[in-house]
Amino acid sequence: MKLVQETPFRFRIERHGPMRVPGIVFTTPDLLPEEEALRQVANVATLPGIVRASYAMPDLHWGYGFPIGGVAATDVAAGGVVSPGGVGFDISCGVRLLAADLLRDQLAPRLNRLMDELDLATPRGLGRGGVWPLPGSAQLDRVLREGARYAVEQGHGVPRDLDRCEDQGAVAGADPAQVSSRAVERGAAQVGSLGSGNHFLEVQAVAEIYDAEVAAAFGLRLGQVCVMIHCGSRGLGHQICSEHVRAMDKAMARYGIHVPDRQLACAPVDSPEGRAYLGAMAAAANYGRANRQLLSEAARRVFDRVTGAALDLVYDVSHNMAKLEEHDGHRLCVHRKGATLALPPHHPDLPADLAPFGQPVFIPGTMGTASYVLTGVADGPAFHSTCHGAGRVQSRHQAARSVRGRDLRDRLEARGIAVRASSWRGLTEETPTAYKDVDSVVAAGVGAGLCGNVAKLVPLGVVKG
Repeated sequence: MKLVQETPFRFRIERHGPMRVPGIVFTTPDLLPEEEALRQVANVATLPGIVRASYAMPDLHWGYGFPIGGVAATDVAAGGVVSPGGVGFDISCGVRLLAADLLRDQLAPRLNRLMDELDLATPRGLGRGGVWPLPGSAQLDRVLREGARYAVEQGHGVPRDLDRCEDQGAVAGADPAQVSSRAVERGAAQVGSLGSGNHFLEVQAVAEIYDAEVAAAFGLRLGQVCVMIHCGSRGLGHQICSEHVRAMDKAMARYGIHVPDRQLACAPVDSPEGRAYLGAMAAAANYGRANRQLLSEAARRVFDRVTGAALDLVYDVSHNMAKLEEHDGHRLCVHRKGATLALPPHHPDLPADLAPFGQPVFIPGTMGTASYVLTGVADGPAFHSTCHGAGRVQSRHQAARSVRGRDLRDRLEARGIAVRASSWRGLTEETPTAYKDVDSVVAAGVGAGLCGNVAKLVPLGVVKG
């Protein structure tokens, strides 16, 4: 594999073998990932209908089929395909940020009580219940069709929340008929829950502002307390991905599709299998948006009770999606797996109050490190996409072997970060050393022209899945 550095923040994988387009990796020499992830970038470049390049973000690392941090667009009219591996198992996993009318110093004497109550109010862990126990299948069907809009209609939020959500809180084209009974069973009792792994609810403070005008438009000021929530579509999304990968694996031969890795199983967007997956994926995405909406309401109640402060939604955006978008006059299926949509200023999908400034993007660091607020920029080189986090450098097993849970908690709390974990194992899997340096990842994204830097947030307390 020939890897050529084109700029300080951009590498090119030249076309070879069955690659239809080159690979483009936005990174620096220090952040270059393992060979397996680069090979996956090249593998994605073989997909039917792919245009421009197989892109990878600075937080790139190995994943299922597609690398995590991968972006690829296929031309629907040219037989372009959709691949569940280009979205991932946690469909519409994403991040939302809420800003409190409260400063860090004002919270300090009540931080531990706040974290204790958030701990109790935030369901998490494998297979556990959610904030919103739905009374029946009709209500879950509406969640799958209407996402956060249905949650707000039922009193779980305010109308302004939807203005500050990607797609106004619900993805069009959801088809619950394509969601299996097993997926429904797995998701029915989990609406309003974090799950496990790298999911979290974190109380943060604005430590630095890099663009005062944009930060003010987003509703952020120095020293302000914020809440960041990272979660997705739970077991329902995982089940949908698993089932549709199997269905497409069986269908590829019928369409004459050959891929170098069966985890890249795919079908033409306009085929029955493609339409079925996109309908089920949209339903799972709506579940993920409702999920974060319910967790936000739980956090709002705790903040009001403990501090008297309100929480306003800054924005909610996903980083595991495939979306049908118009680019250069072509209808493309844009896969973003571990990559965040970053709409530029004046994009028609932005609410009027954010349109002059671009779309908010949130980049979580790791426990004990900073997170960032970014914004979309004009002429983004990868279909208006940027990174989604720090990017793993260790497997969960390797991370868990490197530190004891109690020791990690004690280290974080010695630095003034309150930790509420659902398990010691889950905590150790997310030790900060398991990830790349988030400061370097963000610097690479900004340097590559993928995004603009707005603000830096530091952790005060974390509720871990």
